[in-house]
Amino acid sequence: MVSKPRTADTLAADFPALLDAAAPGASAADEVEDPTIEYPSWDGEPMAETEKQYLPMTHTVAALRYRYRHRDDVYVIGDMLVYYRMNRNDIRVAPDVFVVFGAIGRHPRDSWLVWQEGKAPDFVLEIASQGTWRRDLREKRVLYARLGVKEYWCFDPTGRCFTPALIAEVLNPETRQYESLPVVEEASGELRCFSPLLGVEFRVEAGLQLRIYDPETGERLRTLEESEDLLRAETEARREAEGTIILANAARADAESAATIANAGRAAAEAAAALANAERANAEAQIQALQEEIRRLREQG
Repeated sequence: MVSKPRTADTLAADFPALLDAAAPGASAADEVEDPTIEYPSWDGEPMAETEKQYLPMTHTVAALRYRYRHRDDVYVIGDMLVYYRMNRNDIRVAPDVFVVFGAIGRHPRDSWLVWQEGKAPDFVLEIASQGTWRRDLREKRVLYARLGVKEYWCFDPTGRCFTPALIAEVLNPETRQYESLPVVEEASGELRCFSPLLGVEFRVEAGLQLRIYDPETGERLRTLEESEDLLRAETEARREAEGTIILANAARADAESAATIANAGRAAAEAAAALANAERANAEAQIQALQEEIRRLREQG
């Protein structure tokens, strides 16, 4: 039998029960998974309220997926339902971005079932909106701590939900409570915070743009659009270089052809000069012979 999914309002009202379900040892050790229960991949809620929430979510997922593209044990996804209580498809949460280390492959999934995957997400980022930020900072914060999410981050792309616009916390394994990571505010207003778990630095730049940097190289992890723009630029540059090479080869071929023609002309001129010299020498020999004959005839007469 499939349990009826609950609405967001019902989930909020029942959150204490959901927290109890997320507590360590909430599942009975001898509980057997019911194969007839389905776990929907969509909860009926929109992926993001506005573009301000959508862009940082998709950009972060794309940048982190590219960073870990060579690791089959790292799974990065956004807006996927996480079910954390066996046989209860009404108990779930949908982080805007989450990362799992030690994942069982990177194959596509409809949802994340904690008891099947063997663990909950290690990193979670929530993108705040007017309708979600209070729950992000209260109920979800407690839930993620109980699930053992090692780092919990919140970003406010509107600048109206909380200050500063970036909140980062790390889970204390002993107390199972979150403790703040230092968020540095530059004179320019830019916010910076390093993630020990991911080994990257998150920055909130001008215009409340969330960007990720590699602290070792200082380079920004590119978004999908930026990667495509770079690829197009490199392709155009390669085409221009290839065109220049083709033109240079054609010019060299023309020059070599001109040199061949010039050499042939020079050879013909030299042959003509040699022939002229030979004819002049022959003519001079004939004149000399005639002069000798005239002198001999005069001496005889």
